Amino acid sequence: MTKIQAYEDFVKVHGILLAASGLPRTLHRKLFDKLTSETFDGGAYFQVDPCQGGRQRRLLLTSAASMPKDSNVFLIDHAWTFRLSDAYKQVLLRVLDTQVHLVFLPTDVCLIEVSLLKLQEVPGLAQRMAALMCVDIDSNSDAEEIDGDGVSRDNYSKLNVTDIVENEIGYAKERGYDTVKWLELEELDIDDDMLLSLDLSSKFPDLLALSLYGNKLENVEIVVQEVTKLKNLKALWLNNNPVLENCDGCMADTIFKGCPGLEIYNSCFTSNFGEWALGFCGGVFEKDNPCPIHQDNHPLQSVTSLDLSNRSIHSLINKAFSPVEMPSLSHLNIRGNPLKQNSVSELYKVLKGFTSLQTLEVDLPGPLGESAIEILESVPNLSQLNGVNASKILETGNHVIDAVLQPRLPEWTAEEPLADRVVNAMWLYLMTYRLADEEKIDETSVWYVMDELGSALRHSDEPNFRVAPFLFMPEGNLESAVSYSILWPIQNVQNGDECTRDFLFGIGEDKQRSARLTAYFHTPQYYFIQEYEKFHQKLQTKSSTPLPVKSSSSRTLRRTDGCALRVYTDLPQVEGFLTRPEFIITTELKDADIIWTSMQVDDDVKRAAGITDQQYINQFPFEACLVMKHHLAETIQKAHGSPDWLHPTYNLESHLSQLIGDYYARKRDGMNNLWILKPWNMARTIDTTVTDNLSAIIRLMETGPKICQKYIERPALFQGKKFDLRYIVLVRSVKPLELFLADVFWVRLANNQYTLDKHSLFEYETHFTVMNYRGRLNHKNTPEFVKEFEQEHQVKWLDIHERVRNMIRSVFEAAATVHPEMHSPMSRAMYGVDVMLDSSFQPKLLEVTYCPDCTRACKYDTQAIGGGGELLKGSDFYNYVFGCLFLDETRHVCPL
Repeated sequence: MTKIQAYEDFVKVHGILLAASGLPRTLHRKLFDKLTSETFDGGAYFQVDPCQGGRQRRLLLTSAASMPKDSNVFLIDHAWTFRLSDAYKQVLLRVLDTQVHLVFLPTDVCLIEVSLLKLQEVPGLAQRMAALMCVDIDSNSDAEEIDGDGVSRDNYSKLNVTDIVENEIGYAKERGYDTVKWLELEELDIDDDMLLSLDLSSKFPDLLALSLYGNKLENVEIVVQEVTKLKNLKALWLNNNPVLENCDGCMADTIFKGCPGLEIYNSCFTSNFGEWALGFCGGVFEKDNPCPIHQDNHPLQSVTSLDLSNRSIHSLINKAFSPVEMPSLSHLNIRGNPLKQNSVSELYKVLKGFTSLQTLEVDLPGPLGESAIEILESVPNLSQLNGVNASKILETGNHVIDAVLQPRLPEWTAEEPLADRVVNAMWLYLMTYRLADEEKIDETSVWYVMDELGSALRHSDEPNFRVAPFLFMPEGNLESAVSYSILWPIQNVQNGDECTRDFLFGIGEDKQRSARLTAYFHTPQYYFIQEYEKFHQKLQTKSSTPLPVKSSSSRTLRRTDGCALRVYTDLPQVEGFLTRPEFIITTELKDADIIWTSMQVDDDVKRAAGITDQQYINQFPFEACLVMKHHLAETIQKAHGSPDWLHPTYNLESHLSQLIGDYYARKRDGMNNLWILKPWNMARTIDTTVTDNLSAIIRLMETGPKICQKYIERPALFQGKKFDLRYIVLVRSVKPLELFLADVFWVRLANNQYTLDKHSLFEYETHFTVMNYRGRLNHKNTPEFVKEFEQEHQVKWLDIHERVRNMIRSVFEAAATVHPEMHSPMSRAMYGVDVMLDSSFQPKLLEVTYCPDCTRACKYDTQAIGGGGELLKGSDFYNYVFGCLFLDETRHVCPL
């Protein structure tokens, strides 16, 4: 390849990349000039300006003259490039060189072969990223709160629970209270035994507000027992405790009966809310003022602004919520509340009574109907609705309006390390691509952050600039390649204008654009929660009748000439271990009676290979309903709704709004919000991520279609480590359904001790169990595992096994019921079913795999669990698999 010296050479080498970038042809020569001279002249035209109180930056055009459309192009460097699994480690350890040599695939135009040159460590990466993402300062440093004993409130996490309780007593006395009325015991690892030992009701009989947020409370009976002793409670926060996952609505009902004055429960208003809850949201009641010092008949008189958003309020008809109690109320936010117990006319009547009310924030459409104009006509004293002037709404005649969405801004605490802040904030800045050559695309995506200038570009639906990645090869070959982003104006821009780009360029509503904006902005929670509730209610109405278990209807396969059945296979294990005299391996596809292949055989493959309808194949038509993760979830949901053995699962390509609603509802209810994202059709946990970050969940859609599934955060553990189980299912027929479960199954163990520490979410060997292809494979013989598991947990494995059998039967019943077109008399198949147990030893379905890797089944001898514990020789595995599927045998298998 010739070294690029002339513009013509540049165009010849980079023609496909130039077309893919979308850069106008008139700017190609200017780009060439800047690349060859390494001209980074953006600083002469733009200024990075702090905004949002220093928590965000924006880019302004500051050149003296205006900048016409398509008049200039600018180079943007990449400040950080990484693969997701390495993110925390790299930002912590000072990692990547900013001149990483990569290729970008912004469109489907081309695939380009590249090589990665050696990455070089750069000191200060965490500091640079923290400054770029505006998380390098302590947001609360100017307002550090000191208690009565001179102890910083921010340092409470460094004290033990007993010390904190003693400090709270001293703090209350300093404020003039005889007893503690407001107690915050948050994220202190308080478990059930510790809660009992604290004996809070004896120490704090007059407690009004108690927060146990983020602890390790699990036992419903203990929590209810201790909480209901506090008869004066007005507010209780149990958010982010396992107990909320273990209970149903009965726990809340019992607490409400035991604490009749409770007005706030897990951040939501109870049906008993009144003066105290409204005062809390209006800034009247807080830690330093938990209740009126003097008996005041109207403590809410001073409230002018009231934010009641996302409080799960069902009715606003309440004695305390009235103009008599809050005559000065001028701003009200009631977004995100169902208000299902009030009619539209009742709500209008209540709001109209607040004569000082000038601004209102409400969901549209929502409890007040679907028309902004109707709201203004019904509450005529309003001057603003959802941030828009009433006069403007009436002039334009817009019925559905909303204020400009507020941006998501990073949140952190003063003690949080820079690396943690960066990893949490990075989803607001990241961009992504995949490497590729002429044959395949890399399985793992690469993420990158543009430099300070590029990262200051904020979003607009009507942007005035566009950004595209670009790979420059100055020597005409990939070894010399350097990656940049290029920036150019797509509108006429004036001096002082903010420069913006479309974060979702090319993504329309057909790809859920509005929902995907939630990654960057605070979108209306009410809408998404409604979408989730409708989806959830639909699943709850589903039920199915189990299919009858029938005797075998499939015939034994025999050749008319009495010869052995000829088997064509591309699997070395079948070729090596299928040794029965009834079968013989053939290398000629057209001569085979049985085709056992790892390839997907569709009609096109059949025609090309000359496969006939008289040949048996080890796959069923439409089996994608089982082996592709999004179809598996859909199949189960259509048949069974939401069974206990399938954690909440969403296809992000079609049900993103419902997932966002579920996330918001769980956050509102103080429940765990850890999710796992899995590609539709990849194995070995490739491109699989565990996160509790909603922006991350949405952004990860950019690396390919995925499902998002509630993470099993409390799995059963084996010696402190996570594990799952691989079962082998043999299917002779779909109609009628004939299933067999192989006696052999095996456990797959994680290598590290299980933890939910946020840093561990990046550790493959902590949260994943497939070690055949990465990490250390620690094989555990199944009988040894079962014996030790029973001893560790004092359970009977056969009870667990029966639950697993019933679950697997239900999975395949769903496929047979929803997709009867799967039936084919010339199909026999083997599937791997991956199962995890939760902490209550209930099975949870992970996935179903076509043509599973059975290396372990062939390599290790084991014993059957139950029965007589018969020896299962690994070398005999495929002999009894084929015997079951084609010879109507049941040796070493059990019918389901």
